[in-house]
Amino acid sequence: MSGLVRYGICLANLGTYADPRLAVRLAQTAERSGWDAVFIWDHLAFVWGPPSADPYTALAAIAASTERVRLGTAVTPVARRRLQVATLDVLSNGRVVFGAGLGGSPSEFGKFGEPTDAKVRAAKLDEGLELLRRLWSGEEVTHRGEHYTVDGVRLSPTPRQSTLPIWVGGNRPASLRRASRWDGWIADSSDPTGMTLTPGDVRRSVETIGRSDGFEVAVLGERARADPAAYERAGATWWLENLHDERGSFDHVLEIVSAGPLRRG
Repeated sequence: MSGLVRYGICLANLGTYADPRLAVRLAQTAERSGWDAVFIWDHLAFVWGPPSADPYTALAAIAASTERVRLGTAVTPVARRRLQVATLDVLSNGRVVFGAGLGGSPSEFGKFGEPTDAKVRAAKLDEGLELLRRLWSGEEVTHRGEHYTVDGVRLSPTPRQSTLPIWVGGNRPASLRRASRWDGWIADSSDPTGMTLTPGDVRRSVETIGRSDGFEVAVLGERARADPAAYERAGATWWLENLHDERGSFDHVLEIVSAGPLRRG
């Protein structure tokens, strides 16, 4: 694990925050206020109701208007995406983290005639991640798998980072096993009812993952409901402040971001 915990914000791409101009304003404020990263959800409008923004368009605008903060999704359901993460990494000068997951809302698949079965989505996620890593290397890729076919494709431009980090979201045992094969784990521990993972839960999951070689552990949480330091002691290397005010109060969220991250001593 890396040392001192770093702090980011995580924005919804729905409702108020479907306006990418507001996401850019929050990201610029976050960078000025000392936050280390800006992540965005990757949902369609069915979760809260319309509208929703394309997170990669919003992240591209953020990349062009910031210089320091890391950028990523928390998380992208790989099974319903055809991605150009490499272009975003070039635009941001190597600041992208690819947050990937199964996709928690079956309707986001079923409404477009895609498989909703979790086992199918899991298989597509695993195959897709392996394929993305090969494509990002710049090698010519030929692949004929259960879900994807690539016939002699060489990706250009390749990511600015020699190894673009992949962080896997999800709290179930299969998700932890998947995360252990990549570069990080995004622990989704916050919902409107409160924190759903205790520091003890995170500690046990970190022990299950069993990595100590720079592996990142990002906890999605809310400081009003939990102490980030307790999660750092449990093994978290990132705290991502989950900002999705259900009342749609942009000014309230802007105030939180402007106050800056909570730092130790």
